Parts: sequence; C-alpha cells; structure tokens
Amino acid sequence: MKHVDEYRSGELARGIARRIAEDADPARRYAFMEFCGGHTHAISRYGIEDLLPPQVRMIHGPGCPVCVLPMGRLDAAIRLARRADVTLCTYGDMMRVPASGGQSLQRAKAEGADIRMVYSTLDGLRIAAEEPDRQVVFFAIGFETTAPATAQAVLMAERRGLANFSVFCNHVLTPPAIGAIMSGTEVETAVSVPLDGFVGPAHVSTITGWKPFAEVAERFAKPVVIAGFEPLDVMQAVLMLVRQVNDGRAEVENQYVRAVTEQGNARAQDAVSRVFRLRNSFAWRGLGEVPASGLEVSPDFAGFDAERRFGIETLAAADNPACECGAILRGVKKPVECRLFGTACTPETPMGSCMVSSEGACAAHWTYGRFRDRARQAAAHAGA
Repeated sequence: MKHVDEYRSGELARGIARRIAEDADPARRYAFMEFCGGHTHAISRYGIEDLLPPQVRMIHGPGCPVCVLPMGRLDAAIRLARRADVTLCTYGDMMRVPASGGQSLQRAKAEGADIRMVYSTLDGLRIAAEEPDRQVVFFAIGFETTAPATAQAVLMAERRGLANFSVFCNHVLTPPAIGAIMSGTEVETAVSVPLDGFVGPAHVSTITGWKPFAEVAERFAKPVVIAGFEPLDVMQAVLMLVRQVNDGRAEVENQYVRAVTEQGNARAQDAVSRVFRLRNSFAWRGLGEVPASGLEVSPDFAGFDAERRFGIETLAAADNPACECGAILRGVKKPVECRLFGTACTPETPMGSCMVSSEGACAAHWTYGRFRDRARQAAAHAGA
C-alpha cells in the first residue's frame, strides 16, 4: 500500500462520516470555512460534502493567493512588463488572470512584452545572471508559504551582486484575512456569512506553525483546526471542529501533525523577517483594504524592490460587475450561484481569477464535474 492511500480510504472516510453524523446536533447548524484552496479542491475532488450530514456545511474562503490579488496590482505588473528594458518572471497561474480592459499577462506577452513563466525564484535569478542587460523582475505572489522563497532569492541576488534583479512583492498573510472575514468591517464585507470555525491552512502552517492562529481563535471565539489535504485529513478536521463547537471550546488544534508544529520553520521565518516588513494595509479582492495583511521589501533591501526601482503605482480597478469572485472569496456565495459560472466563464474563457487559478473555488467546482454538468444543463434549459 502506498502511504498516501492510507489517507484516501473510502471505508475509513465513511467511518469518520458516521462519527460526524453521530456527534453533530440535529437541532443546530454548523458552518465551517476551509481557508485554503487546496482544501477546497480536496472537498470537490473527493465529494466530501456528500459524506457530511445536512446540518454541517462547508464554506469556501479566500485561500487562493492568485484569486485575492486585486486587479490593480495585476494592471501594474502588465504596465511594468511593457517596458522595453524589463523581463517579468511569473508563475503560470498568473498568466491568464483577467486584468482591466480585457488584458492579461498572456495577452501582453503575445503583444511583445517580455514575460516569462517560471517554476521558481531560482529561474528568475538565472535569467538575471545570463542577461545582465535586462531588468529582471520577479512577480512575487502567495501567502506565507511562498514568501520564504522570494526572500531567499533577494538574499542570493545580494550575495551574487545581481543588481538587475528585483521583486514586485504581493505576498499576503492569512491570519489578518481571517480577521477581516470575521469582523466584516470593510465595505466589501458588509454582507458576511456566520461561521462556527475554520479548517486552517496547512502549507502556511508548515512555515508559521499553528501558534499564530491561536490569536484568531481567542479573539473571535471560533475553533481552528489545521488540516492536511487528503480526504481523511479534511474529514477528521470537520469531526474535531464539530466536537469543539459542541463542547463550547475555541482552540487551535493540529490535525496535520505529520507536517505542522507549533513553532513552524524558523529558518524560513528568519529569511522573511530579514527581507520583508509589514505594509500598513493591503487590498484583497473581495475583502477590501486589510490592515497589516501584506509584506513589502524592507528598506535594507531597497535596491531589490521593483516598486521603488520603477516607481510602480497601483491604481484602483473594478472587476467585471457580473463576476461574483469577490463574494465567493469571502464565502457569501458559492461558485454555482454566479450567473457566469459554466456559461460565459469557463477555464477556457475565464471571466474572473477564481476560474483561472489551480486553487480557485470556481476551478475546483468545474474541474470535478458535478457542478460543471449542472451548469451546462441550466444553460441548455435557459436556451430552450
């Protein structure tokens, strides 16, 4: 038996489902938000919602870093990439995300901009070393998970004297986003969904440890269970959340003990603290401006900060008014409740970032079939 098979056993999953049904009070409703896009895909891929009793509901959260990046930041990256002296390096997920005016990085590349898809920050460093006459900018996005790799790239560029390398930093932090969802203070979050607890992000927690989420649990009196990405991980996390709610507890529990510790990865945290500092605030799609939720390059490494080097200005840009990505990211709506889902908006013709990214909720619902087929049937019925 492969090790991963142990976490995908249908028999064990059904056993956990029976325990959830036994423990869940039929007289109340439980609403749990899975923050991470990886959990959203696991839930869709393995049909986990079908195994849960009707009083237990899973709600998709803003756990997709590509999805939460506001359009104005993408517009700024495209303007930067169109400079004759700039090579913009980006992860593949960003290439097809819609920007203002029907633009995207993919379209800008087709029109002549030097935009290169890379697999790691090391690719950006290699390009900078091989092409010293180019200004190589790494389009840095992601949660706490990918920030250490960007920090290491800056440290390596400094050691190697790669003065033509810089990063356009768009790294964001998860605990403030959970706080924004719970507090609902921003204009965009005026309509929020009642939540009873969170399935906490796993990859993030391998870096930060589970301790930072203790403040979230205490502040909002909501349980948080850090969970892995396999179906049994998610099922066990739901069972743990149900039991915490029943007991009136609001604690952080670590289901993902095989990868997550209390303190996290100290070396990764050190690299991040050396290279970055907190922004006063950062705009999230769907959440608006969230205080102390983003990172920027520290003045000590100002020479590697593309925003300073090129005077990058981020202008507010409105999303497609028919796209419900913002509401989906904060759990107010499900992907199938967007009238574009499966009709005008598909992975081939995405209208919003939630359908593009491999961690997006819309992509998850479409990829694993049932909701895709339902959308097609609804479209066919409407056209009849």
